[in-house]
Amino acid sequence: METLAEDIRTMVRRPLADDHVRAIRRIAEEIEFASGEMIAEVGDPMDRFVYVLEGEIEVVDPWTGERYLQAVLGPTQFMGEIAFLNGGSYSLPMRAAKVTRVLSAPRPEMLTLMSRIHELSDYIITVFAARRRRQIEEQDSSLKLIGADVDRNIREIASFAARNRIPFQSINLGSGEAEALVEACNMAEHGPAVIFGRDRVIENPTAANVARALGLGLELGEDDVFDVLIVGGGPAGVAAGVYAGAEGLSALVVEDMAIGGQAGTSSRIENYMGFPTGISGADLCWRGEIQAMKFGTRFAVPRRAVSVDKLENGTFCVTLDDGMEVCARSIIVATGVQYRQLPIERLSEFEGGGIYYAATDVEARYCRNTDAVVIGGGNSAGQAAMFLSRTARHVHVLVRGASLAASMSDYLLSRLENDPRVTIHYNTEMTCLDGGDGLESATIRDKKNGEDWQIATRAVFVMVGAAPNTAWLSDLVDLDDKGFVKTGGDAQSGSVYATSHPGIFAVGDVRAGSVKRVASAVGEGSVVMSRVWENLDQNGGT
Repeated sequence: METLAEDIRTMVRRPLADDHVRAIRRIAEEIEFASGEMIAEVGDPMDRFVYVLEGEIEVVDPWTGERYLQAVLGPTQFMGEIAFLNGGSYSLPMRAAKVTRVLSAPRPEMLTLMSRIHELSDYIITVFAARRRRQIEEQDSSLKLIGADVDRNIREIASFAARNRIPFQSINLGSGEAEALVEACNMAEHGPAVIFGRDRVIENPTAANVARALGLGLELGEDDVFDVLIVGGGPAGVAAGVYAGAEGLSALVVEDMAIGGQAGTSSRIENYMGFPTGISGADLCWRGEIQAMKFGTRFAVPRRAVSVDKLENGTFCVTLDDGMEVCARSIIVATGVQYRQLPIERLSEFEGGGIYYAATDVEARYCRNTDAVVIGGGNSAGQAAMFLSRTARHVHVLVRGASLAASMSDYLLSRLENDPRVTIHYNTEMTCLDGGDGLESATIRDKKNGEDWQIATRAVFVMVGAAPNTAWLSDLVDLDDKGFVKTGGDAQSGSVYATSHPGIFAVGDVRAGSVKRVASAVGEGSVVMSRVWENLDQNGGT
């Protein structure tokens, strides 16, 4: 299966071309670091591109102060990883191992240079992405999550980091390593915590606070107005971000949890063209995010739109969940859908502690030595069942109807039916949950014969229903009776993606009548940009 990037350990090392180095030199200053001098600390902004002319730069273990990795950066190599594109922070310290001379270029000028020299950009981004992959696989990061094994809040942060391809280390509460971290940070309580760097304890740990510590917060000037604001970071929103940036539009993508949206929870997509061995939804959308950032599109995660207003000058202003206002000349609604909460007593009590709405590596680890239950009959449910069957003792798929032929791809249904670790239960529904601090069992009803039976389980995955995320639109656009955005003919407009309100467009699953497939969402996000261009041109935009 395809992954998010190349393997840095197997990449053939080749230096930047001489003319590329000369181009960097024109925007950079030459700096010399003494042996042992720190070049970057954990949390420092990755705001400069550092190219090594002479000497060596090493990665440092923030706890011991010793060299962390065997490999060092020498002449013709450069510092950084993919966080450089969006101005993120260093997650590991960097130090000059000997007297080192470098070219240091400001990030904005370097990004401009990369946009002009495509070969330079392609090589740097390939290396940056490969380094991020290694960080994730080796858990090379100063972001440490203590207690995801027992605390649903830490577990939610772990899910946020994993789905956004942010490297972190998960440490069980009560382990020797957890105790050592608590002592080193002088923490009063030996409880769940998030630590970044050697001794920085993140107060009130949430996904948003962790994002800010990593330098992923959104900073805007008072007069900043984007050409297009894309609300939703699923396949449609990311594709729109790629094409907006490629067309030279200033664009911002806002996503409330993880780039990839609901598609990002799919562990393996095998019917998307160009990936014959399959790719996870998160990796596919992460690649798209990098591609969009390459063209200058910005991302704000986790941020949720709560309302939108239109000013007298025609500009739209969207209020985010933290009170920040983001203004743009046009809006693309790509908020997709979310799985519905089932009307079952105690469901919310077990959310994050036995009830899940995504099946990623983070959730899969809680399925070991237990039966897992997947509720749903769509492709996402099928992909989740196949993925979870690797770690769970057995996977039970609950389907309300008598068949999956109309809702699930044939190749996926065939695999489920032939997997000895998966059982499909037709005409069934979950009716009751039981447990103490965590889920312990679920009651299942066979609707055909009216009998109830129990499954001992610590993990139930709800992947049923499709509720559109449109409440924030403040009645500016017409919705159908299910809350989906009307576009095209239904909206009395000339464009199939235009809503009833000029300047607001809708793409992907949130659009009434859309085809609920990743490929169609990507296509809509790509094609809509021509209509956005027309709208901006007609209204004196960019």
